[in-house]
Amino acid sequence: MENEHQQQNGMAISALVLGILGVVLNLIPIIPYLLGILAIIFGVSGNKMQNGKGMAVAGIVLGCITLGMKVFFWIFIILLGGSGY
Repeated sequence: MENEHQQQNGMAISALVLGILGVVLNLIPIIPYLLGILAIIFGVSGNKMQNGKGMAVAGIVLGCITLGMKVFFWIFIILLGGSGY
């Protein structure tokens, strides 16, 4: 009965889901950029609310990991292409 009055933090849940999808779908060309940026934005918005701060922080971290993985992917591609291999 006590759980009926607790509000869900939709922004934090969205940040977490988008962050997970961004990491999982990282090899798809354009989608991870959008998912990572949206996970960070929703995580920052969700972090301002009382409930779900852990999910919001996890969404921010996963969004940053997603964007970092894409940056390292492009650095790897550039270095591999420049080596003449």
